Amino acid sequence: MISYHFNETDNIKKYLIELEAIKIVFDKAKILPQYEEKIRRESILKSSIYSAKIEGITVDHQNETKIEITNLVKAYNYVYLSNLPQSLSIDLIRHLHSLSMANISSQAGKFRQESWAIFDQSGNIFHLAPPFFEVPKLIDEYLQYLQSLDCHSVIKSAIAQFIFEKIHPFADGNGRTGRLISAYLLRQNNYHLCGILPFEEYTDNHRQLYYYALEPSADMTEFIEYFIKSLVKTGQKILPQLDHPTTTTSLLPRRQEILDIITDHPNCSFNFLARRFSGVNVKTLHYDLKKLIDQSLITKLGITRGALYNRS
Repeated sequence: MISYHFNETDNIKKYLIELEAIKIVFDKAKILPQYEEKIRRESILKSSIYSAKIEGITVDHQNETKIEITNLVKAYNYVYLSNLPQSLSIDLIRHLHSLSMANISSQAGKFRQESWAIFDQSGNIFHLAPPFFEVPKLIDEYLQYLQSLDCHSVIKSAIAQFIFEKIHPFADGNGRTGRLISAYLLRQNNYHLCGILPFEEYTDNHRQLYYYALEPSADMTEFIEYFIKSLVKTGQKILPQLDHPTTTTSLLPRRQEILDIITDHPNCSFNFLARRFSGVNVKTLHYDLKKLIDQSLITKLGITRGALYNRS
């Protein structure tokens, strides 16, 4: 771990200042609780979808019930909304991997027991991971190293992901788990903006830069710059959403959200809506839809279970 190093460049300093400004604006914003919950739910879904897409999993909002997405939604909800341990540990890392790889890999939560390499698109070895028998020792050193770092907590979040990817402790799911570790550390230091900072979307849209910054090297500077920039750009995109929402005809918050979803997703099925509101009774959701139809805000096409809803 001693060989890893970085320089606190002017770009890093600039991005940290910009991130602090975003955090101040967020902390002072007076957001309606139900609206903050709506943004957070959408952000966690985005984090899950884009984290899966980074791994090459084809997914969009119409097939978000894919097991990879379902697992990641649970994992991000755990990271952002649960009472978490105060410090990162081997057990927590295993648990994050278990959540993201449940029913996908029989090795969920277990360190790999074989040699592993990462290949580029041409089939050449991009990174040869350390021998599997060294993984427990390396993870222990990794945790000690993170604890000993004397730097900004956001920089530590970037370093945690960078080194974790180099150790590559699991046979599969390391990228997903590494991003969850970063999210955990951001939350621990209150830089996650209450779970509404889906930085994974920026990474999916800038994959080449992401892979370039993660190239095998002991110099972490490039990745730290990239990581903090992804937070800043995501934060700048999120801030305009924090204004009080414009409601339609004084709708109840859940009905307003249903209307927004149908507006964003034409030909929306009931099953699609039910997945978004998994904690809402099906009869209650049908009643909400009926009220929106009665107010001529949406239209229903069909009368069977395959009925579709659209904005009027």
